[in-house]
Amino acid sequence: MKILVFGASGSQQFNVISEGIRKGAEVVAATSSVTSFEKLSQAGAKPILANMSDAKRMLEITVGIDAIAFMVPVSLPNPLEGLEYAKNVIDAAKANGVKKIVWNTSAWLSPQKIGISGEDVKLDVKDYLKNSGLDYVILEPTIYMENMMGPFCAPFVKKEKKLAYPTPEGMPIGWIASRDVSAFVVEAIYNDNLKADSFQISGLENLKGNDLAEQFSKGLGESIVYYMQPSQEFGGILKPLVGEVAAAGVTSYYESLQNTTEFPVKFNPKMNDILEKLPVQMTSLEQWAKENKTYFS
Repeated sequence: MKILVFGASGSQQFNVISEGIRKGAEVVAATSSVTSFEKLSQAGAKPILANMSDAKRMLEITVGIDAIAFMVPVSLPNPLEGLEYAKNVIDAAKANGVKKIVWNTSAWLSPQKIGISGEDVKLDVKDYLKNSGLDYVILEPTIYMENMMGPFCAPFVKKEKKLAYPTPEGMPIGWIASRDVSAFVVEAIYNDNLKADSFQISGLENLKGNDLAEQFSKGLGESIVYYMQPSQEFGGILKPLVGEVAAAGVTSYYESLQNTTEFPVKFNPKMNDILEKLPVQMTSLEQWAKENKTYFS
């Protein structure tokens, strides 16, 4: 099996490399920056320089590929360009006889467009992939545990013993580890019975803010309290990382959450059904925090 991975230099897709290798696959990792080559090589992948915006390059690098694991970049100056990026990959896959595409959507998809470009464009990508004629699996993860390693959270843990996040304390979330999502991606590639399937995946614990802080505290071995970070504060920290447009969209989303008592569902109570099709050893929040203890110390 030869797997081509997009986004492997980031936390969301990096573990697809090790999970693929564990299955015996040869993993090729596409990156738009040569500075990522060493990291990808050390992980066991063959790094290649390629940008999803280049349709010709997508045709070149998908020759001889059996399966593709991709995601749409989250930090595009114009999020709507994500559709063209995805089209270039999907079209190249179809032209070169790639057997399956697995798309990590980075979040649960909305039933309809909500006015946030970065989220709305994913619905267009979904339609294009479903109509491509390719075998595909769409994986929609909830909020990543790795988000807590971001500059809007980790410094608060280190300096103030606060677990900062812009979701209300009363909103339960089935946080999921990126390693688990990568394992789902690879299992989906290897499951020949999955040809046109979508899964909303979450962790197995549905934690409100204080519960999250409690499990996090157990993992770190010290007392951490939950801090609902104001959306504007969160957006201000996020802006230098993802750009003004993307940050504004995310800020608007979290502001709406902080002003409602009807929270969106971020937990799948039927994960056991999914695990029967995609057997993955899930990571608890306490376990994840313990494994990453030094990062927050």
